[in-house]
Amino acid sequence: MSTAEASKNITEEQGQRLVNLARRTIAARLGTLDEINKVVPDHDLADPAFQEKRGTFVTLKTKGQLRGCMGCLTPSETILQGIQRNAINAAFNDPRFPALTSIELDQAEIDISILTTPQELEYSGGNDLLEKLRPNIDGVIINKGLARSTFLPQVWEQLPRTEDFLAHLCRKAGLSLDEWMKGELGVSIYQVQYFHENR
Repeated sequence: MSTAEASKNITEEQGQRLVNLARRTIAARLGTLDEINKVVPDHDLADPAFQEKRGTFVTLKTKGQLRGCMGCLTPSETILQGIQRNAINAAFNDPRFPALTSIELDQAEIDISILTTPQELEYSGGNDLLEKLRPNIDGVIINKGLARSTFLPQVWEQLPRTEDFLAHLCRKAGLSLDEWMKGELGVSIYQVQYFHENR
């Protein structure tokens, strides 16, 4: 788990319960729930910490490659609701991938991210933005007009140079790769608690 300055109210044990919930939720949709051995008793999900409203993301990977990732940046629903909804969306509604199959679920690794509330980042120009972003700590949201995109802090592992991180983030939003240099983007940052499935 990487807390990355996020709230410390979700423990590793709680995080694993949520990761397992994500797997159970997908398996139930596929009709294969009985095949999962690690079942979390429903009373374990009554944890008051799971009722806090936070942004959440669920990420699926197979053989180390992204297979689906969906989430909500704003604290509009409880952690429990967000994990369940985003597990379904990551598995079946990510427009970049076909719907997950039961065979793929057996092979998939599931990660979840619990977000802090995004905060607007004030900056003046591209160089100042480079200085203020914290690799491996900050998740970043950019927006300009109707264009909007985000990268979770985990993406820094693939794009450790801040210039590359921002260029790919701009491309994801449908903007030019150098849009971040112009100082006209709205930028917000957040941190996450990140839990990887222990299987």
